[in-house]
Amino acid sequence: MARIVLGLASSHSPMLNMRPEDWPGYAQIERNGRIPLLDRQGRPAAFDALVAAADPRVADSIGLAERTRRHQRTEAAIARLGAILERAALDALIVLGDDQMEMFDENNQPALSIYHGDAIRSAPFPIDLERPAFITRAYQRNCEAGGTRDYPVAGALARHLIEALIERDFDVATAKALPGDMGEGHALGFVHKRIMTGRVVPIVPVLLNTYYPPNQPTPRRCYRLGQAFAAAVASFADDARVGVMASGGLSHFVIDEELDRQVLAALGAKDAAALQALPRERLNSGSSEIRNWICLAGAVEQLTLDWSEYVPCYRTLAGTGTAMGFASWS
Repeated sequence: MARIVLGLASSHSPMLNMRPEDWPGYAQIERNGRIPLLDRQGRPAAFDALVAAADPRVADSIGLAERTRRHQRTEAAIARLGAILERAALDALIVLGDDQMEMFDENNQPALSIYHGDAIRSAPFPIDLERPAFITRAYQRNCEAGGTRDYPVAGALARHLIEALIERDFDVATAKALPGDMGEGHALGFVHKRIMTGRVVPIVPVLLNTYYPPNQPTPRRCYRLGQAFAAAVASFADDARVGVMASGGLSHFVIDEELDRQVLAALGAKDAAALQALPRERLNSGSSEIRNWICLAGAVEQLTLDWSEYVPCYRTLAGTGTAMGFASWS
């Protein structure tokens, strides 16, 4: 019988792939509205209005020395997750991530999709002349430097999970291959390139539409989906050691430390009710990826949160940036 023996969670922000010297480069992009911003109540907000309303202490967090210190902490956390994954000797890793107009688009945006081919392709990052060079370089670190590479997928487990979730009344979209010359999305690429630096573990790619209204799963649905994953893994006939990993989060693009600490406290306390009651209006934009952590919590109820690291990485006086979170359950 298969069993879930490990839980992992990691932010996957492009900032993790940048030099801290590059972080302030986002300011002009955000001021021009190319990255839509929401305030801490989930309402659209202009960059300059956020600067005017920001906590004065943000200024202490954006100097180069402090940015560098926080970047070093995130590098250490990523390395620690990689070491934990290597020691776990898993047979499969279920990766809970979001798709941001990569495999899907506004004409086809399933709330839940599971990839069940026997391999998934990683490809070079497409060069976009309208994207600043420092951002392109960051995304390239999640992709192949040249040519393509196929990463193994735990296809038999993926197909079992699809069937088992259907039996539990979850409507599951499926994909067996990537179209054309497309490579895997950022949520998966970060795991392969930054976390899985040792032995390559076959994954089950699970894509939740955390990001795009109108069909984002509720926090309650995400938690119950995690519980359904746990039950489905337990019914898999193979004697397999399975891990579950949430890729993405925590709050961004406006950092909300109150929300993040509320989430981390609930995870540590196994407070399922608090996680399912998180206000949906605060789980939009980049902060929507917290849904992946909620789903993970449901899947690892039987495990204990034994380590976490929280590093809010501010990049501008508007309080924008990404609150980086890392955690493991065993």
